[in-house]
Amino acid sequence: METQRQEARRDLEDRYEVRLAGEGGQGMILAGVILAEAAAVHDDLNAVQTQSYGPEARGGASRSEVVIARGEIDYPKVMSADFLLCMSQEACDKFYTQVKEDGWILVDSGHVSRMPSHRALRVAVSQIAEEATGRRITASMVGLGLIGGLSGVVSRAALEKAVADRVPAGTEEINLKALAAGFAEAERIRRARDRDF
Repeated sequence: METQRQEARRDLEDRYEVRLAGEGGQGMILAGVILAEAAAVHDDLNAVQTQSYGPEARGGASRSEVVIARGEIDYPKVMSADFLLCMSQEACDKFYTQVKEDGWILVDSGHVSRMPSHRALRVAVSQIAEEATGRRITASMVGLGLIGGLSGVVSRAALEKAVADRVPAGTEEINLKALAAGFAEAERIRRARDRDF
């Protein structure tokens, strides 16, 4: 346990910013809460989470922002994301320019057809969720697994604990399965990238 916490801290820059954006009903807010809790409660880092909804709760724009740091967080909002997860075309169009040059842009290929940047990584997030759990609603947990697996900003154990603590009672197993599918996809992406270099 302590080793995982030390690894998370060692890999973390002074400030790491994550934006999860999509439509209402896709679980972006819950995913942000889980990510912040994984960092602050289980990895002993500092974290702050903010959120924004569009005019409609379901189907409108929705985003969650998480700032994670070893030290004090002096500003709670994302200024220039280290990791952007886009679960809708609108989110992609709106936020892709607000990512650091070496940051991750990850889009759900099932919901984003126009790629505004060659830097974006297309992953069938919703399809992976459906294949792993039979429910597309778990796509946000797949997204969390991808964020954790690709960025290393929080440990897998911390995310697993936060998911189990935060998801509705009775859905822990299915959500943990979706999280595991995200980590597996992140590992596949990393191996493919290593082969290309």
